[in-house]
Amino acid sequence: MMRSLFRSFGAAFLAMPLVVKIALMWLIFIVAAAIYSRLDRLFGQALPLQDPFYQPFLFGEARPVEGPSTAHYLGTDVLSRDNLARLLHGAWVSLIVAATVVSFGLVFGGFIGAFVGYTRGKVETVTMATLDVILAFPPLVLLLALVAVYKVRNLTMIALVFGVLGIPTYVRIARASTLGVAGREFVQAAEAIGTKRTAILFREVIPNIMPALFAYALINAGYVIVIEGTLSYLGLSVQLPEPTWGNMINEGRRDIRQTILPIFWPGLFLTLSVVSLNLVGDWLQQRVAVRSSAL
Repeated sequence: MMRSLFRSFGAAFLAMPLVVKIALMWLIFIVAAAIYSRLDRLFGQALPLQDPFYQPFLFGEARPVEGPSTAHYLGTDVLSRDNLARLLHGAWVSLIVAATVVSFGLVFGGFIGAFVGYTRGKVETVTMATLDVILAFPPLVLLLALVAVYKVRNLTMIALVFGVLGIPTYVRIARASTLGVAGREFVQAAEAIGTKRTAILFREVIPNIMPALFAYALINAGYVIVIEGTLSYLGLSVQLPEPTWGNMINEGRRDIRQTILPIFWPGLFLTLSVVSLNLVGDWLQQRVAVRSSAL
């Protein structure tokens, strides 16, 4: 089974345009780097990666600002902290927040949307009316209001808030996809032979709406990373000294006359990650559209 899975992935990778291949490789690098930085922290800085919190300038061990070198591949900030180490730890924050939103959306949003879209009736009416009320509020304003309530904002709390608020959109997409799948011949055939509706929901409906949800999830992950970066820049996300791409930009702007590197690198990483997610998501949406038209 693993061999067939790798063959399918290899065939899909070869079919990708060059720019999408580059985008996918960048995303793989960011995920691997974020996991590596987390393992480095769990093992007490035992892996070959600089400590993102260590400030050698305070102990007279380094100059306040250093450019890229073999000791610091992306240079240091005004406190001599390694930019690369801080970027990778910031990638972990973005990865966890985006993964939480996608997981909540696919699991809870996908199931609720498929359920109400297939069963219809009063449950669908009440559910969609409730979601319409929630979606009427601007998401950034709603996030600001919820996050500002908590004085202590850690990664778990931020990820959960993002995850819960991301569910309604996934419900709407899952419901819309379910309405299209429910009228297909294979679903009607299953109903005609007396298959239980629960079995049809899990065997026929949900597997056929998941590709569309995955395609949206990639694009949505890019949006979530931008929103988390905005909250970090405003000081309303994960608190210092935990590095995030947003608070690195916020800290770096005060010292821009001394060095632009603490602003340039997180801005570049943020931009490349969001663009890559959009490119891969758009390509996957095109594949899903072709697959749906062939059903």
